[in-house]
Amino acid sequence: MGALFSSLLAPIALPLGSFLAIPMLSSWSTGLNLIFLSVAWTTIAASYSPLQLELIAPMVLRLSLYIIPSLIFLLFDIGIPSLATEFKSQGQWGIATNQKGGSRIVRRVVAWSCANVMLTVALQAGIEFLVTDVLQMRSLLLIKGSKWGLNHLPNPWTMVKHGVIGLLSRNVLQYYIHTHLLHSPAGGTLPNLHKTWHHSIKIPYSFAANYDHPVCHILHRFLPLYLPAIALRMHILTYLILIAVFSLEDTFVYSGYNVLPSTIMLRGMARRCDAHMMSEGEGNYGCLGVLDWCHGTTLGKDVVEDLKMEMDKHNVEGKAGSAIDGAGDAASGLAGKFGRARKGRGKK
Repeated sequence: MGALFSSLLAPIALPLGSFLAIPMLSSWSTGLNLIFLSVAWTTIAASYSPLQLELIAPMVLRLSLYIIPSLIFLLFDIGIPSLATEFKSQGQWGIATNQKGGSRIVRRVVAWSCANVMLTVALQAGIEFLVTDVLQMRSLLLIKGSKWGLNHLPNPWTMVKHGVIGLLSRNVLQYYIHTHLLHSPAGGTLPNLHKTWHHSIKIPYSFAANYDHPVCHILHRFLPLYLPAIALRMHILTYLILIAVFSLEDTFVYSGYNVLPSTIMLRGMARRCDAHMMSEGEGNYGCLGVLDWCHGTTLGKDVVEDLKMEMDKHNVEGKAGSAIDGAGDAASGLAGKFGRARKGRGKK
């Protein structure tokens, strides 16, 4: 198991991590990452069984893109609080050990967050084992038996289509589960558990993203991604890419930092997450903010205001106008050249 874990860590986590995260920080081309991903996936898929991949690959991604970065952020906050405070949206109160309960609560949050992550990985693998090995049915995710087999990347168009559907459906399901089950106005067991666990943290740090009662965590974090994946029977690589995306989202959106890799999406998402936690769940039930805007549950600036502000900041309209003018000038130049060429042929 240790050798399998080590061999999967670099080929899966590095190309996915660089493909998803590094372009936000640098100008690296994603083309090389896609080639690296294709070669790495072909090699890995030919070497290990489908069940091994479905158990270890999500674990590798969650460890490398969520648990380890969250631990680095936490150690930075605790180790150099005077510097970390400068990057925290809520100043010194954003440092985990400065919050109620101090180090004791932080240790509990870290332990349960990691346990919940591993629980969902094990649950997914356990369901797949039950379906394929015990019930002798086809796999819920497309692991083998496709046109090209497991050893090749899926059709790019299908991959993009399923990825977009998975992204949208996950956010929709999370919003309604969050509002109607975990913050139900009628109260009940689930809202009480969610409030006692997740909302015991007033100001978020990355490990808070997955700190919740295990039942609430499965409903809110696991099922909104897994149910659309099995409904579409996604290729496992598409599912892994979505896991990578949402692992990075958890890491950054709940970090409490005001300096983030993306200037358009993540900063507003992090601000809405802060408002949700600090208000103990009075609004901002989806970090993306679109459904909150539709249902009037936004706290503070909504997603439309964020987009307008960023467009003004980066002069999107001016750049778009310049691009259109440039295209018009180029078209006029081509038309002029074509007209002169026709006149020349006419004289001949």
